[in-house]
Amino acid sequence: MLFPEAVRTHLYIDGFNLYYGCLKDSAFKWLNPAQMAALLLPGHTITAIDYFSANVSARPGDPDQPIRQQTYFRALRSLPHLTIHLGYFKAHRVRMPLVNPPPGGPGMVLVWRTDEKGSDVNLATQMLVDGFDYAYECAVLVTNDSDLQGPIRAVQQKLGRKVGLLNPQQRPGRALHGAVDFYKKIREGVLIASQFPTPLSDANGSFHKPPTW
Repeated sequence: MLFPEAVRTHLYIDGFNLYYGCLKDSAFKWLNPAQMAALLLPGHTITAIDYFSANVSARPGDPDQPIRQQTYFRALRSLPHLTIHLGYFKAHRVRMPLVNPPPGGPGMVLVWRTDEKGSDVNLATQMLVDGFDYAYECAVLVTNDSDLQGPIRAVQQKLGRKVGLLNPQQRPGRALHGAVDFYKKIREGVLIASQFPTPLSDANGSFHKPPTW
């Protein structure tokens, strides 16, 4: 066993990595991350949860996307010790090759590419600042972003803290998997057992899980 009982642990969640890794095509989007952590991290006391994301915009095929996201953010904010950190989206035009270009047609097309900016940097910064402040004994990341390998090693080697990984992806990245002290996969059974109730209540009243979810 790596830790004594009730080790002080901070949870750092890459919201889009979690969503696209194991929630997007599932019925489990109404996820309570505190309950998920309690199931996956016995022996840990989760003293803070930092959730990193960005506000989405309405799209022609999905005009209610921002409403669903803000409703979920409202559910997250009902959890004690959880803070939402927002990055931003950057859209730009880029030429991309077609997989199967038509005979005699163009091989490249101009498309809009939307990239979410800030979450990985914000997550790494918060984890390092908290580490320097000795806010945790163990940091646990919910991500599969190999760009975080450097900050993870800094927390381990410079600050002497343990770092764990809850991986939402079916196939973990080898670089990130090899960098952490322990690793667990987020399985469907845990997602099923970690759903918010509906309705929920906060200072503004009662609200429900979005019906289209």
